[in-house]
Amino acid sequence: MYKVFIVDDEAVVRDGLKRTIGWQELGFELIGDYANGREALEAIDLNMPDLIISDISMPFMDGLALTAAAGSKYPHIKMIILTGYDEFEYAQQAIRLKVSDFILKPITAQEIRELLLKVKAEMDEETRRREDFSRLYSQLKQSLPLLKERFLERLVVTGMKAEEAQERFRYFGLTPLASPCLAMVADIDDFGSRSLQSESGQDTEILRYAAYNVFEEIALREDLLLFRTREERIALVVSDGAEDTDVYEKAFRVAEEARFYIHKYLKFTVTIGVGQAVQAAQQLPASYTSALSALDYRFLLGKNRVISLLDMEGRPALAGTLRADWDRQLASAVKTGSLEEIRQLIREFVCDLKQGMEPMDSCIFHIQKVILSLMNTIQELGLHESRSILLTDVYKYKTLDEIEAWLTETVTSVMNAVAENRHHLTRMQIRKAVDYIETHYADEDISLQHLCRHVLMSTSYFSLVFKQHTGETFVEYLTRTRMDKAKELLAHTGLKFYEIAGQVGYNDPNYFSILFKKHAGMTPREFRDRQAKESSQP
Repeated sequence: MYKVFIVDDEAVVRDGLKRTIGWQELGFELIGDYANGREALEAIDLNMPDLIISDISMPFMDGLALTAAAGSKYPHIKMIILTGYDEFEYAQQAIRLKVSDFILKPITAQEIRELLLKVKAEMDEETRRREDFSRLYSQLKQSLPLLKERFLERLVVTGMKAEEAQERFRYFGLTPLASPCLAMVADIDDFGSRSLQSESGQDTEILRYAAYNVFEEIALREDLLLFRTREERIALVVSDGAEDTDVYEKAFRVAEEARFYIHKYLKFTVTIGVGQAVQAAQQLPASYTSALSALDYRFLLGKNRVISLLDMEGRPALAGTLRADWDRQLASAVKTGSLEEIRQLIREFVCDLKQGMEPMDSCIFHIQKVILSLMNTIQELGLHESRSILLTDVYKYKTLDEIEAWLTETVTSVMNAVAENRHHLTRMQIRKAVDYIETHYADEDISLQHLCRHVLMSTSYFSLVFKQHTGETFVEYLTRTRMDKAKELLAHTGLKFYEIAGQVGYNDPNYFSILFKKHAGMTPREFRDRQAKESSQP
């Protein structure tokens, strides 16, 4: 509902307009009628009309003067001028004052209604446009933090021209960067003990925001630029306006403070890479890239650190310390070595990578060679564990220490599977050997060498595992089997002793008798007599 003033020095005109026009039906509310422009102008501040219908000729202040005064202070108010003077000069002046309509008296009620409907349509359209702009402005204000972050990300990560950067700094109300300046990148290592409590993604986001808030408080105090990257890292730009050494000192002080507070109060850790100082904002992408390179050294040095690329590049390289045959050594150890030997190999391998100070990509290449060799060995051994190991698994971990733990766990699992597979195969081979002895015990020529050829095992290894599985040596097991068969024949047949000796693998009856007495504690005759006596008793 739009508010309307009527301004005319003729009371009959004012009364006629009030009575004959259905204001509310047309979308208007008549909130005042005044006899001259001065009265109307004084009332505007209190009631703020949207439309004023005014005569031109009035005492104290005419309609055109009212239009000029109201328009200068409240340009949104619409003006309709009623006049009995058909003069070109008045029309020209009304146009200059941007009057909505200039109408000659007399005018009918129908003409007024049509005019009001026309003006209302114009006012509706303007209102709609204003509301759209208001909504867009509100959305823009809400989006400013994100827009600022995206601007800073573009400035630091990809770069932009100096003129555009200056314009954006002014738009966002940021202090221009002094020279020198540098970029830092912070990355959450892991959430430590909180990772067990933060099962939902929402909890993880709260922890990330908590870390960002620590950096934000420091950035506000130190007048630093701060933004979050699309990779969920936190980036800062430090400028000092003095020497390079000063900007590095400030960067390390800020980074150490943030790292300390996050570890102490939030109970998880971050690692921060400090880039190289540059002399202009347009060079920040180079500083940002060097900060990421510094962050990569977490792979070698471990978590919860502040790492400067200058410090890392200043260290002497120990190239050539890494042996080229680590993959073959590990593969051989999996096949023939002990678990402790393999764990020691992995420790030495990771230690060599750390001492070599090679870039992360080079370290990953060496690790993947070891993984590939391990996968091939697993397949050669006929195991299925290789299906659960991928070359890309290495990218799950942020440090060499984590990779050492993962490699050790993986190889331990493989070794257990190898041991179980070997144990199962050995059991099958021993079972096959036992079955062979049970079937061929009567063969006088049966020997350890003959049996090992049958089960495809070396005599030394067979002797070891046969004793482990049966508790007896091959000779002890064969002799006991033969003696047990001889006892059955002595107890249940009337065969002569030399015949029984021949049936259990002994062509020499005397040797058979000696072995039997040693095994049973009595001669074959004494054993048969005892069995006969026991069977004859009721």
